[in-house]
Amino acid sequence: MTKHVRVAPGALIVGKPLPWTVYDAEGQVLLRQGYVIQSDMQLEQLFERGLFQPREMELRAEPEIVQDVRARNPFTDYPGLLAALETTLRSISQRDPSARKRLAGLARLIDRICLEAPDPCLALVHLYAVEPTAAEQTLFYAIICHFTACQLALAEDKRLVLIGAALTANLALQPFLDKLNNSRRRLTDDQRLVIRKHPLLSVKALEEAGVENAHILKIIEQHHETPDGTGYPAGLSDDQIVLEARILALAERYTALITRRAYRERYSVEQAMRSIHEAFHDQPRPEIYKALLAALTPFPPGCLVRLANNEVAVVTHRPTRMGDHTAQAIVGPTGNRYMGGFKRDCSILEFNIRAVEDVDVLPSMDFGLLWGFG
Repeated sequence: MTKHVRVAPGALIVGKPLPWTVYDAEGQVLLRQGYVIQSDMQLEQLFERGLFQPREMELRAEPEIVQDVRARNPFTDYPGLLAALETTLRSISQRDPSARKRLAGLARLIDRICLEAPDPCLALVHLYAVEPTAAEQTLFYAIICHFTACQLALAEDKRLVLIGAALTANLALQPFLDKLNNSRRRLTDDQRLVIRKHPLLSVKALEEAGVENAHILKIIEQHHETPDGTGYPAGLSDDQIVLEARILALAERYTALITRRAYRERYSVEQAMRSIHEAFHDQPRPEIYKALLAALTPFPPGCLVRLANNEVAVVTHRPTRMGDHTAQAIVGPTGNRYMGGFKRDCSILEFNIRAVEDVDVLPSMDFGLLWGFG
């Protein structure tokens, strides 16, 4: 078992896909990444057997990620990216000399993964949005920012700066985010003060860690400003707010809509996109909203859909120039669960997408297999 470490209680959540493959005490595969634990009783029974996760995932947080040139599989990369993010944020908070290099390297790595495997990256956001940790939410912001920026044809250097800002904008909130998201109580005055000051506090932490890129700092400082002047911390309005700050604000908004909170249920993908669509009519920069919707498409990768033949499928790829969405059917017309999946070209009448399938608990899936990683 030297290659594995015990899974900590609380690391796994009922109804949320496993972030990594789980092993038993003998090192045999017990559950593959993407398996969804259905109940508290099942979770207790699993922990009684002894659950272990790969030790190697901890190594992905090293500075060498800057030179990492391996082919990317976002699903196997996912736990390593979260570990690298937590290490990067910790290095900034501790004013470590490696902080600036770590942040730049992680931004480049996320950008590269999104370019090499765009649809699986978008799928990560929608598959793990059930009840994400603060680190997962932050990673989702960065991924969504990448795709919105690409849709707006932002240059690579501006895109990397935006991703860096997305990874660190809520640095000052990180210690409190999980608690806030899981609380049903009203915010205290102290909590409201921290929330309103967190853009400035995050900027200060970055400056003290040696991150001196003025545009990153401006994006972070402005990402809660609103065109009507009611935002914070400075009450800026309209053209005083840089484009990238608005992209980040929208990424945070979309992520908040599709994620569950203790005080409310999450929106379906369809409801979230309708909310975004309704909002842009009153905005001075509607192209940002249109760019996000265009990048997602009506049925983003990772969402469940009902096909014309009554199968339930998971969307795996957005439309190509001359085609339509591609999906993998995972549940048959009579409700029987398929072993694996069956590829469906949704431009074929029989496999047309008829509706988004809104479920309380995702079915278990082998992500690597469904997205063709073997």
